Amino acid sequence: MSVTATTAPSFFSCRELNAFYGESYVVQGVSFDIPEGDIVALLGRNGAGKSSTLRTIARANQPALSSGEIWLNGQALHNMKPFEAARSGIQLVCEDRRIIPGVTVEENLILAQIAQPLGWTLEKIYSHFPKLEERRKQEASTLSGGEQQMLALARALARDVKLLLLDEPYEGLAPVIVQEIERMLQEVKKMGITTIIVEQNAVAALKLADHAIIIDTGVIVFTGTAQEVLDNQTLREEYLAI
Repeated sequence: MSVTATTAPSFFSCRELNAFYGESYVVQGVSFDIPEGDIVALLGRNGAGKSSTLRTIARANQPALSSGEIWLNGQALHNMKPFEAARSGIQLVCEDRRIIPGVTVEENLILAQIAQPLGWTLEKIYSHFPKLEERRKQEASTLSGGEQQMLALARALARDVKLLLLDEPYEGLAPVIVQEIERMLQEVKKMGITTIIVEQNAVAALKLADHAIIIDTGVIVFTGTAQEVLDNQTLREEYLAI
């Protein structure tokens, strides 16, 4: 089932999102649907509005949503505060990972589970992230970049996540670590967690995704299958420079 821009109900829908950083119009009339359990690659050049779209969906304080609707599993999120959207099932894994300094890996995970509803147990997290179990007593900010990315993903899964938003999960990571993160995201996909991934490594994101959305200067210019983008060299060259 492909991503559409219709008014039909879907597991996740956003309708005519418009958002601003100050006077900068960064998200312009963005609308799309995602079926439950699917992965969407949200692509575009640097500055196209990809991360701004993710942050708007997550109800982050910036950019400021001026109009539009956000629906998740039949629940309206567009008037919610960030913590309310998180409790409703949206988990944003930011590019900077936002690891809590001064505490251990395990304490980062425990702190993620202070508020209800809860997701994976520590035991389940460690079974899927054995490196985190090895480092569980280590101060989290001393982890490698790849290990910090694993921890950021694990913290999201420690909550009852219905829509996982990943902002540049491969940024700055060695190829061998990228492969490890890809393996984990394949596991997430098998578990039926609906996901939107923003990634400059477009080919890697497309190989993981079911669908693709290309955004340019805050406006959607393409929706379709991931394979369509992989097969369309003209489209890739014009909007992705690959």
